[in-house]
Amino acid sequence: MSTFKSLGLNQKLLKAVEKLGFESPTEVQLKVIPVLLKEKTDLVALAQTGTGKTAAFGFPMLQKIDIDNRNTQGLIISPTRELCLQITNDITTYGQDLKNLNIVAIYGGANITEQARKIKRGAHIVVATPGRLKDMIKRKMVNISAIEFCVLDEADEMLNMGFYEDIKDILKNTPNNKDSWLFSATMPPEVSVIAKKFMHEPKEITVGTKNSSAKNINHQYYVVGARERYNALRAVISFNPEIFGCIFCRTKIETQKVADRLINDGYKAAAIHGDLSQNQRDTVMKSFRLKKIQLLIATDVAARGIDVDDITHVINYQLPDEIEVYTHRSGRTGRAGKQGTSIIFITKSDQRKIRMIENKLQTKIARKDMPSPEVIFTNKVKNWIDQIKSTPIKSDLKIYLPEAIESLAEIEKESLIELMLSREFRNFDLNPKSNDYSDRGRERLNKRDRSEKKINAPQDKDRFFINVGARDKYEWQSLKDFLRSFLNLSQDDVFQVEVMKNFSFFSTHKKHRDFVLKSFENLMMDNRKVNVELTKKGKTYSLKSGVKKKKSGFKKKKFR
Repeated sequence: MSTFKSLGLNQKLLKAVEKLGFESPTEVQLKVIPVLLKEKTDLVALAQTGTGKTAAFGFPMLQKIDIDNRNTQGLIISPTRELCLQITNDITTYGQDLKNLNIVAIYGGANITEQARKIKRGAHIVVATPGRLKDMIKRKMVNISAIEFCVLDEADEMLNMGFYEDIKDILKNTPNNKDSWLFSATMPPEVSVIAKKFMHEPKEITVGTKNSSAKNINHQYYVVGARERYNALRAVISFNPEIFGCIFCRTKIETQKVADRLINDGYKAAAIHGDLSQNQRDTVMKSFRLKKIQLLIATDVAARGIDVDDITHVINYQLPDEIEVYTHRSGRTGRAGKQGTSIIFITKSDQRKIRMIENKLQTKIARKDMPSPEVIFTNKVKNWIDQIKSTPIKSDLKIYLPEAIESLAEIEKESLIELMLSREFRNFDLNPKSNDYSDRGRERLNKRDRSEKKINAPQDKDRFFINVGARDKYEWQSLKDFLRSFLNLSQDDVFQVEVMKNFSFFSTHKKHRDFVLKSFENLMMDNRKVNVELTKKGKTYSLKSGVKKKKSGFKKKKFR
């Protein structure tokens, strides 16, 4: 068995390895560390998140820098604040026995002057996010013109987040003779461009198969109707009571909506998305790491760079547009040799995407049938029984035991257990109104609902224009759900929803007119003002201005 000593690490770093309890190097560490220690070279390393990449580049950098030289010698660029801080903490821990080692993290959302002051005192290694680093270079607060080592960590994520131009500008300020080490989970074309443009004949090391998924992740998918995603989610969570997972949605609105519904249903859940302040994000993530939160509902952008151990499940509430994004989602489970599960909810029309993911990741995704309420309940009862059996007995409760025994003595054993079951699962519905998660089943219900709404469409209605549409990832049902949730109106108070490419229309009862218009005043979503106006006989009316406007032309579609 290989050891860290056999990789060529010096005694001070081996001492840190021993303190940390690392027993043997991971595959990426085994392949990367000897190369970086022995040679002056550029390197492209492809490995899944959670395979030990930070140690793979951190230990060689620590061994090669000159502690007596206070100039910045190493630069590590990472996509997010969370990952930036994590890398800083990890490498500081690896170098705990290197006297006077100084590592500085620079990232947005913190005091830039204080970060500049820390660098001025002498930073051997700077760990940075692209936006803040570029800003500090422009202000001459950091000097990277003489660095010897540059790491691009999670390179594919950085490029997915739109940092391509920032990275190019940053690398132009670095010397040509530096060692560049690029670490990525996948190798999309943009990463190849960076490697070709800024690296010199880099060595390539691949852990697993290029663009492949981790072997210890079990990939599954369920075919569900578009309107049944949440019911399917609840079924999966109920069937896996010990779940500790991430649920990914496409939009901030959907993320918050799913989190709110889970919380209302009694689950320990929280949302993380771009509308949260940094303090709110930190609070949510701290609770999740401590497992005070069981389910984290996130957008892809908000979740990038988050590294949490022991995640058992990743659930794709909706599939992302890019397969590389799915790779990053699923890579948050099945880490450090542990088994993980990645679940996908798709509609019937999206099944071709499953084949594309299988081909790209060179893995098999198993189709699963949604468990029935009876199977879910049986599983929950079994788990409840196991929890009771494994509950440690509190010795200080023994004084209350005689009274409890006397009070319950008249109840037979079977009746007592029945009472306990009834109390524990009093909110569990064994006979839900619909157990049909298929598109066909839901389409029957949808057609019936739409038919009824068309016949019974109210006449005392107001028609509204709203400047969101299909480009914002809405279809008629998801927009209706958002409007109902935002306005806190009932199912029948929002109707006749039409979704166009750039805008939409919806109707409510006339009594809600002023409330609807006032509710949307000054509402911002995705840095864009949401504009809602009343339409009437080809014109639109704004409550705020009272000005009449001509309505945009559009093709009429059937009301839903």
